[in-house]
This record gives sequence, structure tokens and C-alpha cells, in this order.
Amino acid sequence: MNEIYFERAYKDYPYKLLHLADPSPELVNSYLKNGICYIVKIRNVVVGTFVVLEISLGNFEIMNISVDPNYQNKGIGRQILYFAIGEAKKRNAKNLFIATGNSSLHQLSLYQSIGFIVDSIERDFFIKNYDNPIFENGMQCRDKIILKLDLNIKKHSQIIG
Repeated sequence: MNEIYFERAYKDYPYKLLHLADPSPELVNSYLKNGICYIVKIRNVVVGTFVVLEISLGNFEIMNISVDPNYQNKGIGRQILYFAIGEAKKRNAKNLFIATGNSSLHQLSLYQSIGFIVDSIERDFFIKNYDNPIFENGMQCRDKIILKLDLNIKKHSQIIG
């Protein structure tokens, strides 16, 4: 696997990738307005993106994490998460949140394998906030699952630097 690197995006956002994670232009633009967007590259090719957003003092959320379908299942998502955790820690974050849909089974497994735990569920979030239904893994995406990583737990600090 080629080494990946991260760059902060100030303009020319990778909307195609951002919309893979969230098809709502309004929501994506709100994340970009208030958060920090990063692009992930391998040999100058953009292979992923994500946004880190401070949601309250000491609490950050990873938004719109996305990997180009041609580069999925190569460990890039895990590397993005570790980088995002490091960036949040540099900003003295106490907690890091990430959310996904109830039907996003691979993402739920990945996030929990790193140490995120389910914090809350927003019932019918995707039904209420998106014009068109979203289906994946043979089921409708209905509920928003919010996961949390406590960055003050020593076990996590040792694993993620």
C-alpha cells in the first residue's frame, strides 16, 4: 500500500466524495462552513475526505468521512480515523463523536473496533432530513447512530498516540 497523506482543504472541496457520505448539499455545506475539511491523497490522487467540527467546548465530531470506492477495504478509513483523532487531541478535545446510519454495518463495526461506543440514537433522522430514502445492506437507513470516543481514557491514548 502506498503511503497516504493528509492536506487541509481551504477551497476546491471534493464534493463528489463528500456527497458519498452525505447526499444533502445543505448539510455538507453547513459542515464545510463551520468545520475543517481534509483531503486524503495517495500519490497526488484524492482518495478520501472528512471534516472535523467542534460542536461544543472540548467536543468534536468527525463528519462526512468518505473513501473513494476504488480505494475502499484497504485500511484508509482506519487511517483517516486515527489522523482525525490525533487532530482532535491537538485541539484539546475531550470527546470525539462520529455518526452513521443504522444500515451502515461496515462503518459501525470499524468505529467500534477503534473504541467508539454508541452514545445515542436519533430515531427517524434520515426519514425526516432527506427527500429520498437511503438503502444499504438490504435495509432502509432510518436512524442516526451517534458514537463517542472518550479521549481521556488511557487505553485509547496508548492505542492512538
